[in-house]
This record gives sequence, structure tokens and C-alpha cells, in this order.
Amino acid sequence: MNGSPVTWTNANLVAVDLEGSGAQDRDDEAILEVALVPLVAGLPHLTDSFETLINPQRPIGRHPWLSPGLTNAALNQAPTINEVAQRLTDMINGRYLVGHNVAVDWRLIKRRVPDLAPAGLIDTLRLARAVGASRRSLTVLLDDLSLTRDIYAIVPGGQPHRALWDATACAILLPALVQRHWGRTPSTTELLAAAGIPTTDATSQPALF
Repeated sequence: MNGSPVTWTNANLVAVDLEGSGAQDRDDEAILEVALVPLVAGLPHLTDSFETLINPQRPIGRHPWLSPGLTNAALNQAPTINEVAQRLTDMINGRYLVGHNVAVDWRLIKRRVPDLAPAGLIDTLRLARAVGASRRSLTVLLDDLSLTRDIYAIVPGGQPHRALWDATACAILLPALVQRHWGRTPSTTELLAAAGIPTTDATSQPALF
């Protein structure tokens, strides 16, 4: 019927994850890896996904939160953020950007690629809080919802805290949380009311715990 609300599964969504050099670098934090996974009919569409290491153009110290694969030797062979900026804008602009604690990724990627203009931000962490999840880290939520095996099946050889694994995880977590919160297919407007963050107001972030 004309005028019916658009269901969230028909919205243009893309899940994002960044691996960065760390918040201790403040405004100089570098993006080391980025992945984008479109959602089609509310499910991850890996065929059109994009992932790449990013050359930070400076040495990166070893930190416990960095994956062993993010070595200076590997990063030095990767494209710079400027070299992939057009691909990022093509995949993000006009779409809703989905992430876990997405404000963190948004602030960093917007700082490095100022031309990004998503339609809005959808935070799976915010939605996890809305459904009353007591444990809210991405990997724990996936375990609690029995989704971890699905991620490994879709991203063979992947691992948590790598961009493609985490972005895919967000794309799978979102419909699971939607089902738990509504028990039906909500409209995009309803999803945004529960989990949306305006792109101009992503300076604060909900606590993980």
C-alpha cells in the first residue's frame, strides 16, 4: 500500500569496522585496516564487501590490542587512506553506516576521509542496550546469541579484532538484535529511533558495560 513505512531490510545499509593505531594517538590515530560489508535484505552480502590494510605512513608500535597480522611490514605494502578514499565514499555515502559502538569508527574515518556523508549511523551497541543485554562487547554478544560459528563460516580464516570479521559480525548481529527487540520486521524509522545516532552528534558513546 502506498505510504506504508519502509522496512529496515529495504534500507541501504553497510557495516563498518576499523582497526586503528589506538586512542593514545588522539587526533593522530591512524587507520590500519578497514572493512565494509553491505547488507542486502537485512543480511551481509560478502560478494560486494571491501577490506584492505591501510598504510599509516609511519611506524606503528606493538600494542596488545593490535592483531599480530597488523605488522609494519604488512602495512607498508598497503594503500594509503587517500588511495582508497574514493572507494570508501562510493560505498558509504547515502547509506546507513552500521557498527558496534559505531561513533568511534565514525569519528576516525570521518577525520581521515572528510567527504564521507552517510545517511546516518546505526549502533548495534545501542540496540543491545535497548534489548537489555547484560554483556555488550561484540564477541560476547555473538557468543550469547550463538552467532560466533556463523561468522567463522562466512569469513573463513578470519578472526575477531580484524576488520572484515568484525564488520561481518555487526552485519549478522543487527538482524538478531532486531528480532529480539521487535519480534517482527520494523520500519527503518523504528530502527533509527532505537539504534540511530545522527552523524552530527556522534561525540559521545554508550558504555560497553
